[in-house]
Amino acid sequence: MSKKQHPIIIGIAGGSGSGKTTIAHELYDQFKTDRIRIITEDSYYKNHPEMSMAERNKINFDHPDAFDTELLISQLQDLLNGKAIEMPIYDFTTHLRSPETVHVEPADIIILEGILVLASEELRNLMDIKIFVDTDDDIRLIRRQRRDMAERGRSFDSIIDQYLATVKPSYHQFVEPSKRYANIIVPEGGANDVALDMLITKVRDILRRNDLAEKEA
Repeated sequence: MSKKQHPIIIGIAGGSGSGKTTIAHELYDQFKTDRIRIITEDSYYKNHPEMSMAERNKINFDHPDAFDTELLISQLQDLLNGKAIEMPIYDFTTHLRSPETVHVEPADIIILEGILVLASEELRNLMDIKIFVDTDDDIRLIRRQRRDMAERGRSFDSIIDQYLATVKPSYHQFVEPSKRYANIIVPEGGANDVALDMLITKVRDILRRNDLAEKEA
């Protein structure tokens, strides 16, 4: 990492199933370098071991209060200051935080992705580029259904029940309004090749500028 350039944080927000994670990984995969790190807001769900599984299942995971935003902000500040962090691991099958962590070293570019990363003013203040992925409700629901059944052991009925009870209302109350803070709005997520090409070009320019600054240092 360049010693002269401040790390850049790119925030990518959007509803569950919008394609924000796809965009984050497409950006990373274009370069495949440890100069880029991905931080997921999902890793920072609050831990509730004192609750039963039935109680944890009732948590509104799309509400700002579900996240340990204080820890996320603290760890982002550590990365900005050149310090490594231990990123939490959240187990979506048990709704508990794993005792293990992921060691994350500082980098030139930090991609922060999550449904509510633009909803927090403190998080926004750390970002250099703010992106909102804007995808139709029906498409997001279909994507969420496929993901949760394949990766999180969820039943079709439980996914629909949760979507109607908390996911959709919270999206319109908390997630969608945060779109107004975005520098860039990307319709249709990872399927938007034009927007993705623009973001890839921007990341390439940031890395190139850091290379030049390092040579001049």
